[in-house]
Amino acid sequence: MDNHSPAKQNTFYAIGLSYKKADAEIRGKFSLDDKAKANLLEQAKTNGVESLLVTSTCNRTEIYGFAQHPFQLIHLLCENSLGTVEEFQKFAYVYKQKEALNHMFRVGTGLDSQILGDFEIIAQLKNAFVESKKLNLANAYLERLVNSVIQASKKVKNETEISSGATSVSFAAVQYIFKNVEDISNKNILLFGTGKIGRNTCENLVKHSKHDQITLINRTKDKAEKLAKKLNLLVKDYSDLQIELQKADVVVVATGAQNPTVDLDILNLKKPLLILDLSIPKNVNENVKQNPFVTLIHMDHLSQMTDETLENRKQHIPAAENIITEILTEFLTWSKGRKYAPTIHALKAKLNAIKESEINHLKKKNADFNEEYAEIITAKLIQKITSHFANHLKDDNTVVEESVEWINKVFQIDNLTIK
Repeated sequence: MDNHSPAKQNTFYAIGLSYKKADAEIRGKFSLDDKAKANLLEQAKTNGVESLLVTSTCNRTEIYGFAQHPFQLIHLLCENSLGTVEEFQKFAYVYKQKEALNHMFRVGTGLDSQILGDFEIIAQLKNAFVESKKLNLANAYLERLVNSVIQASKKVKNETEISSGATSVSFAAVQYIFKNVEDISNKNILLFGTGKIGRNTCENLVKHSKHDQITLINRTKDKAEKLAKKLNLLVKDYSDLQIELQKADVVVVATGAQNPTVDLDILNLKKPLLILDLSIPKNVNENVKQNPFVTLIHMDHLSQMTDETLENRKQHIPAAENIITEILTEFLTWSKGRKYAPTIHALKAKLNAIKESEINHLKKKNADFNEEYAEIITAKLIQKITSHFANHLKDDNTVVEESVEWINKVFQIDNLTIK
């Protein structure tokens, strides 16, 4: 199969689930760690899926790719996660062709983010493409599409104010802490997990409060130490987690573990404790709420917070949508062109072959035949004829596949593969 084009009769789909319909528990079931994503890509290769990319964040898990039927992609997702097909049917979505393209653009430009204007997903899309390309699972169509989404993302970010102010769950967490914890400058904050969300939350806390009573804990201590050195904070061993939980007034949990790392058994509290769980799957067991001192807040609650900043961003949605329309239209024009370009080239070659044959025939019959003049006239005629066909194929109302098939039959052009 030509690895630079979508397979014949394959359709482009976007399948997955997000915060819009699936709560944190369901999203946790369908979340994919790095190993699961790698396994999924390998299975896609052996199952004949020609081109796809996979993303899994705290807010969504999605597969974009070509398949004869979307169940091929759904099966890959369920095989490599804890989610079932029944749950997928209940909570997920399947988009096809232009609807799938539009969804990918909205995701990449922050319009579909849990907090409007959060652009962190674009880095995930870039990384997903890199991983797919390593395994030859990214064809020319997907590469052009990802680059177009990146272009739209940059343009939306630079030309609108949809990302004005801070734009992430980590910022919402910090906002929540400041609004709900009195005398925060004299409180002890424990950050457990120093992945991307954990780092961003920590940096926001320091930036907005100049807080020096923040303690970091991570399973891999050297990662915590790097962040602590950068921000001049305290680091404790993972074995000290239970002790530090007793000292803390606020705990932010942002680990990448697949199972809860904080539960009721390790809480021996003598004062109120606010726990913010920013992890997917959830890393704080719901049983902690049995302790009367505990207030547990999950990231889904944080995303529902509305403030003046978010309301202002909503005003810039139309401008962002106009940018998406502009760049998506350019992509669709390119995509349509690559479907018919080989046919136009082949048609021109066929007409040139007919021309050569007729000119040679006339030369033999007529000694005074003006070959140079005939070449000029026929070249212009061929250009005009092929231009008419090209304009027809470019028309929005044209079904390209049907017209290409008709041209191939009429002019007896062999079936062509998009290169």
